[in-house]
Amino acid sequence: MARDRRDGRNTAIDDSRSDGTLTDTYVAALQHDLADIPPETTLVGVVRSLTSWFHAVVDENIPELGPPANLLDAVQTAEEDLKMRGICDEGAHNAAWDQVGFAEAYRDHLQTGHDAERALESLTDRLAAGENLALVCYENTEKKRCHRTILCDVLENRR
Repeated sequence: MARDRRDGRNTAIDDSRSDGTLTDTYVAALQHDLADIPPETTLVGVVRSLTSWFHAVVDENIPELGPPANLLDAVQTAEEDLKMRGICDEGAHNAAWDQVGFAEAYRDHLQTGHDAERALESLTDRLAAGENLALVCYENTEKKRCHRTILCDVLENRR
């Protein structure tokens, strides 16, 4: 058995196939050496807005797989409103996801966006060729929802 390393937690996965492994983590876990990612894994950023410090941590970034700007804006607006009502940061973030229908909208983006579809095809091909990939963005999924969990699910279903 190989190990799937998500946010520093180990989960057993089946490595009997020749496909590469797919994992995910967040940038702070990489920066603080909290994610146990094998060195042969390609770190693939999946963020729409790239900062220099994020870019320094990943091997590449595929902005087409980040949530669309209008969806991110809708979540941020809803989140700020919920925080003003006294809801904690994590609670507001997660409630905002539900309020704006984030999961459905992001899946729709992946299915209908030409650039997103090409990027998904590329990652699927790379996994099929045996490359190990770790999707990286900003959110720690122990407390907040993150698009990369949806993205991992979509990629796993394409295999």
